[in-house]
Amino acid sequence: MDPADYPTAWDHPPARNAWMKHMAMNVVGLIGWIAAWFGLLAVLVVFLSPGFTFLFVPFLIYTFYRAFVQLFYFPWAVRMMRILREYPWQVLKGVPCGLTKHPEVLGRQYGWFEFPNPGRAEQRLPLVFPRHMRVGWWHRRMAPRAKPQLKAQIDVVWFAGDPRFIGLVAAPTSDGRAPRRLHVLQQQMGSDGGRRSLSDWGVTPEDIDRGRRAGIHPAGDPRP
Repeated sequence: MDPADYPTAWDHPPARNAWMKHMAMNVVGLIGWIAAWFGLLAVLVVFLSPGFTFLFVPFLIYTFYRAFVQLFYFPWAVRMMRILREYPWQVLKGVPCGLTKHPEVLGRQYGWFEFPNPGRAEQRLPLVFPRHMRVGWWHRRMAPRAKPQLKAQIDVVWFAGDPRFIGLVAAPTSDGRAPRRLHVLQQQMGSDGGRRSLSDWGVTPEDIDRGRRAGIHPAGDPRP
């Protein structure tokens, strides 16, 4: 069965497995960095003299920083799950993408994809990587000088979401049966307080309700 045939991406078993693997790696990473911090501290206190402290301080700071950063991955994983529960997969080929600043996007961006607007068939809207963390894999394949074999890995992408609000992008596995490298994308285009865009993009109240269930408050939505 084609992944796009499932009512939502969450109903697609390989997608649930990919998300659970993603969450498990977050947990393992957090535990690992915390254990590394305590392990370094134990070695310093138990086995070494105070004179070695200056050698360990940079490593202690780095492991503490990585454990702190790891905590921020969990809210994004929850957002991934909410998107997967609300929207079906779309399997798209040749999606426009880039690493340069998109002229219609405001704020920070670390690469973008353009997806078809479900309310205006002739229109494409950009969604961006809003943060630099964990985008290296995608950047290496989106780069203009990327090798053909790398670019081919994102020639087809899986997308769940609504490009007028938010979305989740994934690359297919080599057999094309499961998603991998799940990443949340955000809508950051400018507008007159959001109201003009919602109208121009063909957004309906049902679309807004769906976006809210996915965990966002669409710009221009007058409801609290």
